[in-house]
Amino acid sequence: MPSQPPSPAHAPPIDAATVVIARDTRAGIEVLMLRKNSMILFGGMWVFPGGRVDAEDGAGATDALDAFRNAAKREAQEEAGIELSGCALKHFAHWLPPPIRPTRFSTHFFLTRAPEEMAEIAIDGAEITEHAWVMPSTALRWRHEGEIEIVTPTFVTLDWLRRYGTVQQVLDSIEAPFEYHTHITQTPEGSIAFYHGDVAYDLLDPNMPGPRRRANMLKSGWWWEEHDGEGNGPWTEPVDFSL
Repeated sequence: MPSQPPSPAHAPPIDAATVVIARDTRAGIEVLMLRKNSMILFGGMWVFPGGRVDAEDGAGATDALDAFRNAAKREAQEEAGIELSGCALKHFAHWLPPPIRPTRFSTHFFLTRAPEEMAEIAIDGAEITEHAWVMPSTALRWRHEGEIEIVTPTFVTLDWLRRYGTVQQVLDSIEAPFEYHTHITQTPEGSIAFYHGDVAYDLLDPNMPGPRRRANMLKSGWWWEEHDGEGNGPWTEPVDFSL
């Protein structure tokens, strides 16, 4: 059975923040995505604006998340030229990779509606090389067809967002942040990431009977699986993102 090797001397995770900037269109929700320079960390990947929390982001903080919100707003300005100082950022997820990763980011994800009065996107051409306003389902199709590369948190976020028709519907659905503290295993078919609530979260056996809460990143395709183990739940079967 696949196992996750211990890493007793791993470094503490680096605090980071990501902001999903979304807007309504006649066709549905669009989100802003940025492409990282191929020569830096996560090079070539399409991501949401974000980065590590700097010391100055904690200035004037009134709660534990203020520094993360400040970092998300700062990164949106630095990476895309978007001013979010007057925008409300809704905390919707916390991502933490497994300890086996040499560099880990403890990343809080926020969602905000794109400002009504917003200047043109201004990428720096250095850290960020491209940008796009894209519907989540379209971005997922691009990934499925090999046109773009994304990391697991981006995939899961896009897959969540594609299920809603408006930004307000998404905001209204958030009762508490989702927790994605990752355990991962490799199979002949690809990688499977497990999260709290999955029967295989600790033992990493993907064939164990029981509840599922996992990201299947297989050669045949990526899909989010979540159900009670008996087929009852919101996401029980693979999605054909080529449609």
